Amino acid sequence: MGLALLAGLCLPAAAEIAALEETEIPASTAKQERTLKLINYLIDKSHYRAVDIDDVFSAQVMDEYLGQLDPGRAFFLSADIDQFSRLRFQFDDFILQGSLKPAFAIFSIFRTRVDQRVEYALERLKEPFDFDVEEEYELDREDAPWAKDAAELDELWRKRIKNDVLSLRLAGKETEEIRDTLERRYTHIARRTRQFKSDDVFQTFTNAYVNSIEPHTSYFSPRASENFKINMRLSLEGIGAVLQTDNEYTVVRRVVPGGPADLNGQLKAEDRIVGVAQGDDTFVDVIGWRLDDVVELIRGPKNSTVRLEVLPESSGMHGDTEIIAIVRDEIRLEEQAARKRVLDVDTGNTKAHIGLIQLPSFYVDFDAMHNGDADFRSTTRDVRRLLEEFRDEDIDGLVIDLRGNGGGALTEAIALTGLFIPQGPVVQVENSGGNVQVDRDPDPEIVYDGPLAVMVDGYSASASEIFAGAIQDYGRGIIIGEPTFGKGTVQNLVNLNRFSRNDEDMGQLKVTIAQFFRVNGDSTQYRGVIPDLVWTTSDPDPEFGERGYDNAIPWRNIREARYTPFGVVLGDSEMTLNMVREQHLRRIARDPEFNYYLEVARINRERRDITSVSLNEETRRAERSQREQERLDLENRKRQALGEKPFADTEALEEFDEEDQRLSDAERKPDAFTLEAARILGDLTYFSRLNHSADTSTLVKQEAPETSLSN
Repeated sequence: MGLALLAGLCLPAAAEIAALEETEIPASTAKQERTLKLINYLIDKSHYRAVDIDDVFSAQVMDEYLGQLDPGRAFFLSADIDQFSRLRFQFDDFILQGSLKPAFAIFSIFRTRVDQRVEYALERLKEPFDFDVEEEYELDREDAPWAKDAAELDELWRKRIKNDVLSLRLAGKETEEIRDTLERRYTHIARRTRQFKSDDVFQTFTNAYVNSIEPHTSYFSPRASENFKINMRLSLEGIGAVLQTDNEYTVVRRVVPGGPADLNGQLKAEDRIVGVAQGDDTFVDVIGWRLDDVVELIRGPKNSTVRLEVLPESSGMHGDTEIIAIVRDEIRLEEQAARKRVLDVDTGNTKAHIGLIQLPSFYVDFDAMHNGDADFRSTTRDVRRLLEEFRDEDIDGLVIDLRGNGGGALTEAIALTGLFIPQGPVVQVENSGGNVQVDRDPDPEIVYDGPLAVMVDGYSASASEIFAGAIQDYGRGIIIGEPTFGKGTVQNLVNLNRFSRNDEDMGQLKVTIAQFFRVNGDSTQYRGVIPDLVWTTSDPDPEFGERGYDNAIPWRNIREARYTPFGVVLGDSEMTLNMVREQHLRRIARDPEFNYYLEVARINRERRDITSVSLNEETRRAERSQREQERLDLENRKRQALGEKPFADTEALEEFDEEDQRLSDAERKPDAFTLEAARILGDLTYFSRLNHSADTSTLVKQEAPETSLSN
């Protein structure tokens, strides 16, 4: 098994690290072995994806485990990996036997390597750096070779430390403050690793195992289970954001609709939290922290203030940080509720009075419903009420905005679809046995039968994809925006304590048990929903969404359900949609705001492709100034094209952004994409009518596009 050989690699910790609280190296327990065998049984009996626990799978588990321990390849040496390779094709046997000793042996070596790296970092931090030298720091080492020896790892860490120092210098920190901040940061890495309990190591390895099957299956230790329950409760007193660890950063994966962060408007998905402060207290640097510990800092009493130091996604890995103050509160159901407004637009062909419904999530007040409250809140009930109000406003069409809607109650996605179609199937669900259940709208009533558009983006997921897919399949409306997230699987949360014979707390298993399919037979999984009209200004990261997960269940299709397409809005012809698309492209070619977004997409693409940064201070300052000037110039070109006064400097721009964030949705001007979606729907109705009554060959205007903003 090679355990004795592995154990021989454990080296004494350095003096600086020895001063930390001494803790025993975690060891596996009989309870954990029983839990692993139980998880094996549940995976085999209920997981949607059948998997062979063999040598190929064994290698995947080992790679995943090493990746979870050392994602940036900053601690292990290639010699360690060579030693571990003796176990590479044995983890399948260990898993089936419930044996955890090899996983714990690898962790003990990892802990030693962390101690050694932190010792080096603390010593090197005492020495000065030469910031006049031209050299590069590699940002992402996920796929880089493992360091061949300690000297190579020292050099990697020298550049890492130098980059950390330079980043803080550029942020205006003084020398002593920089040293104190980084000493705390590096020491915390060692402390965090030493604080790993046996259950923490078990959870890490078990997740390496189940994530090797499929990314949405995960194990929660007893401690993590309690945090998971807290996060699932709408009464959570915090900021309302779904967080995840990515390398050594805490990344915002989703801002929860109706939560304090959503209402504040400054925190965005994919932002990285690098510091947390309570009220006016000093910031705590949280780079390299465990997710549980970061969440614990952010969570707090209602009406208290937490400040976050954030590295915005738009600024790249080493841009300028921003400070965001958020007042903790409950996530309120009423703030998640559907809301409406009316947009009056001129398409160039016709004027249209378009209704807009913004839908942040698919919600239902389960407690009120189960208690028999006749007026319980739900997505479908609220949208029905808004549609009835629109009847009095004589709208020409309706836009439903699902951008950023990460899903919610499946029952609401089905019921909401039923407001727009006659009775019929909405979604198909296939379980692990291959049995397909068709979930239907049983109600023949159509609350709204007029022209319809649905806006989606890369964050529209799960229930949003079911609704958008059904609307598209029935030909009930046009889908506009970006390809959606691609979350088309169903998970079930299993309390493992149900299977305990000794009242042991064994934690919970979230297991994927089924897959969603549209009524046309296509899955929403992986590919998501592809809009009928995709924004040319969008440039989504190809690694974003389900497509970015390792081991994601691939797209497939099954037999379509029996359904009758609605087929009214798009008329009888693809020609109508082509004419609408052509008008849209002509319109946005001369639209300053869309040209602005084209430039933003280009800049984001360039920053996404950056793999290293300069460690020369003058170069970095010049790059920072260039970014600021580029943003200012871009904003001012847009404002001048719109006939608005340009900003004098970046400070004026930042003040404007802060004022804009304080506006309510009703006060804020609709964004360019919303207005264009309304125009598209107006054109769709216009051309659909004309295509049924006249020759349309001369109806599309032929103006040449004006010069784009980028020129």
